[in-house]
Parts: sequence; structure tokens; C-alpha cells
Amino acid sequence: MKHKLIALALCLSFCSAIAQTKTSQPVFFANPYLQIGAVPTSQSLDLLWQTTDQKALWTVETKASAKSKWIKMTAPTASKVAVAGIESHLVYRSALTGLVSGSTFIYRVLKNGKEVFTANAEAPRSADQAFRFAAFGDIGAGTPEAKQIANGMYNAKPNLVLVPGDIVYEEGLISEYQKIFWPIYNANKVDNVGVPLMCSVPFIGAVGNHDSSSNDLDKHPDGLAYYHYWDQPLNGPISKSKVGYVSNLIGTDANKKAFLEGAGDRFPRMANFSFNYGNAHYTVLDADTYVDWTDKDLKDWVAKDLEDSKDFTWHFVVYHHPGFSSSIDHFEQQQMRLLSPIFEKGKVDVVFNGHVHNYQRSFPMHFAPEKNGTLLVGGKDNKTLRGRVVTGRWSLDRKFDGKENTKPNGVIYIVTGAGGQTLYDPEQENDSDTWQKFTDKFISTVHTFTVADVNGKTLKISQEDANGKVVDEFVITK
Repeated sequence: MKHKLIALALCLSFCSAIAQTKTSQPVFFANPYLQIGAVPTSQSLDLLWQTTDQKALWTVETKASAKSKWIKMTAPTASKVAVAGIESHLVYRSALTGLVSGSTFIYRVLKNGKEVFTANAEAPRSADQAFRFAAFGDIGAGTPEAKQIANGMYNAKPNLVLVPGDIVYEEGLISEYQKIFWPIYNANKVDNVGVPLMCSVPFIGAVGNHDSSSNDLDKHPDGLAYYHYWDQPLNGPISKSKVGYVSNLIGTDANKKAFLEGAGDRFPRMANFSFNYGNAHYTVLDADTYVDWTDKDLKDWVAKDLEDSKDFTWHFVVYHHPGFSSSIDHFEQQQMRLLSPIFEKGKVDVVFNGHVHNYQRSFPMHFAPEKNGTLLVGGKDNKTLRGRVVTGRWSLDRKFDGKENTKPNGVIYIVTGAGGQTLYDPEQENDSDTWQKFTDKFISTVHTFTVADVNGKTLKISQEDANGKVVDEFVITK
């Protein structure tokens, strides 16, 4: 594993937009960045970039090493984002194919035959290769702490990054991506603002409430930017009515049309999806309060997704609102507890959440929602903005310590929402009397992110601060 991380460290040192003259227009609206794509494989990635130039001819090429010959990729496709209040721009997508699993490669972007961007990256890992992923939620805040955590994430050298929601504050707007997301996570170089991470490492994003709250397109024509800028699998459930699955669009026909033309088939399919990486299967869900997780079709899709992936060694689930949290903030938003029996049957190992701006780890646990144990919160329809309380019974594996006993009996739930926004409930860290019985660790006085090393049948998870100090650590073996 060590030599692979060293190789990736070299890779991450090289992401460069070719310098422009003082009088020239910027080449990119947003620099090139990697995504896993609609149909992820260990031999491919998708490369996206944004430009305001409507006439340029774009080409992408890759090569395995500095001495290799450049190989031209298939012609990129483009979608146009032309919404009110934002400069019209194109989002290009190019498939990087023919990669060697786990190997570094070089790619470059040419505009009208002239190289304008080049970077090193690594192909996704195959099932027999060890890998590292990282997770941090509630990140795009533009705060000094967000920048520090981004730098810590960069130094951790992950192979992929999970963002369990609240990608950009406050409303998930195109304008907010421009100001406080791309400059921090997709910079040209390491500086006091940002890091060149996304040009070499694919990010995987789950929808958070701040990413989906801008569904009133009259108020925010550049809202729901998630559906413009991410390129992820479209294998999630389909709702015939779209009611109960996604945030309903509000606005004039013109504003809706402009949004939908840019978003394409990513809206609403990209809200729920799954993918494989290495020997692990990931299920990514929309946990917001507008989603009705009592819906049988939705729950059946999750169950089938886990059943179909049963041959994978590891199963991870990613979504925003935690069902199990000891924080005072958002305590009543427990709607995702309804899926616990499905996770347990599907042999889920770890669930990663955000929303609550701190770090929490549960004991390995089983949870049985009570048949009539869902209590109304603030509204008779039981689907209010603040969520729902779900009562039930849990059983905890207190023998698991992640050191001597590394075989948990149950699902471990991790809240990793300390990625940059103001921390929640620091007073609770040393007041374990305020914790729920299912909570094993509670760290709320420092911003942190999660690092997970997957090596065959061993999983090591560490929670680190911006300087790499480990504040929690445990191992799971199979």
C-alpha cells in the first residue's frame, strides 16, 4: 500500500493550467476535474471541464508515462448551462478509457490543437488492489477551516473522496461553486486558498439539504447546480410521478426549461445511485426530508442493490441526514432509521453521513423500528421540513473495540460532518451523559475528515484533523 500512496503523492503534485497572458480571457470557467462517470469501471474515468468559449475545438489525450505516446480519446460531449444571472457556459465531458487499473497516467486537454491543461492521475483500483478513500461532509463553506481540511485531505492522498452532502453553502448555486468550491478543491496549485485535488482524484457527491434547497428557480435560477456539474451513475430508482423521490421544481416554465436543458437526464436520476470501486460496493442515497423513505419501491431498490452486490467484500452506504446522532442539533431528523433493517440484511459495514457538523461513531448496532413508533414532528402529514422521529429498539455490540475485537456484530454509523462549517455542540464532547446509548465516540471541538484504508478483508478507518492528527481509529476484519 505504501508504494502506491507514494506514487499517488507524485501524481497529485502535477495539475497545471497552461499560463495565460494578462490580456487573454481565462480558458476555463472551471478547471478540468475527474468523476467516476455514469458507468464506472476500473479502466476508465470521466473528465469534465467548463468553458465560456462556444466555438473552440477540444481534444483530450492520455499516456501511461512521460516516455509514452499520447492516445487521443473519443470526442468530448457538451451540455450548455444558460440560466438567468450566470454567464452562459458549456460543461464538457470526455471519457478517459483504456486505463490500467491502479496505474498512474497523464492526461492533457487541448483547445484548437494547443495544450491548455495537463495533470497526472490514477486509474480506479480493481477488486484485488488495496485502496484508500476519504470522506467529509458539509464542506463547501469557504471558511478558513474548510481550506485547512481541504489541505489535510490533499496530504492524506486518497484514491477517491466521498462527500455525504452539503457540497456547497448556502443554496447549492452555480455562483457558490464559483466562489467557494472550485477555488478550494480544484485549484491549480497548493496555496493558502485551495489544493489541486479534483484534477487527480474523483469526488463522489451525495445530495444534502443545502444542495437541494434551491429548487425555487425563480428565486435562484442557478440553483440545483449539483445536477449540472457532477457525472455519476444513473442507475437509481425511477419514480413515475417524481413525487416523493426528489425536490419538486418551482418556477416559471422558462426557468425550469433552462435548468432541465443543462441538467439533462441527471435530474432526477442522480439523486440515488450505486457503484463499485475495488472490492467495495457503495450505495449513495438522498436522505432529505422531501424523500418518502416509507415508499416500498424506494426501499425495494436499496434492498435489491445490496443483494445484487453481495459478492463484494465491503458494503458502504453514503447519505446526508444521519439516522443515529447524539447531537442536540437535528436530533429529530431520524427518517433514515427506517432503512436500518435493510442495511443489516444487506450486510452493510459502515454508513457515512454528514449534516451534523461534528464526528460521531456508533457502536456496531441493529435497529428495529417500531411498527407504530413513528412520531409526528410539527405537522400532521409526518413529512415536515424538520423530519421525523423514528422510535424503535436497538441492540449494541459493546465488545467490539476495533483493536483486539475487530469483527463487529451490526452496522457502524459514522457522522463525518466536520468538513468546514461551524461545529455543532462542542459542549457535548466531554459530556457523555448527553449522548445516546448507541454512541461510542463524539468529537465536536475540532474539524476532521475520515480516512479509510481497504486492503482485502481488512478495513482501517481513521478520523484525522487538518494536520493529520488521529482523533479516532478502528479496524474491521472479515
